[in-house]
Amino acid sequence: MVKLKRMLGDIDDPTVVVLMALIESQSAETLANWSLNYVEQNLLSIYQDKYPDDARLKHIICETRKYLAGTKTKKEQRMLLKEAKELIKDVEETIVPLAIVRAILIACATKDSPTNALDYTFYAVAAIVYHQAGLCENKEIYDQLAKEEFKKVLKSLQLIAIDNENNPVKVKWYC
Repeated sequence: MVKLKRMLGDIDDPTVVVLMALIESQSAETLANWSLNYVEQNLLSIYQDKYPDDARLKHIICETRKYLAGTKTKKEQRMLLKEAKELIKDVEETIVPLAIVRAILIACATKDSPTNALDYTFYAVAAIVYHQAGLCENKEIYDQLAKEEFKKVLKSLQLIAIDNENNPVKVKWYC
């Protein structure tokens, strides 16, 4: 059995390179909303299927929406995310929920850290691939599925991207 990685994907993959360029063309607000929508639509239900009585991630997403709408302060958002890191301890033994929690927490911090718009995707892709393929496949299968999933991630940003956005983020990639 292959050792499972917490994140899947290759920073040099052509799809990821295009995703990075697209991220650089968008505003922090656009990226934050896209990130939040992506994790809510693609990850939250997987988590809730495993933990139906745990509404903490849904609450974090809801509170982050308030922050993006301007009804919560940056300080309140930081405190929320700091407290939310406790979730990681609750799921660290299982790879899919751990990847989901990390992806969601990173996505919820995208407005203030635009590189998170890329960072969360590696955890999200891992969660989706492992959820779909199971935990006993070989590396080649996981890598191929990750490539396909990154195409879906890119497509989701392309659908909402704003041409010639006024305030694109300034990103320095350290990868």
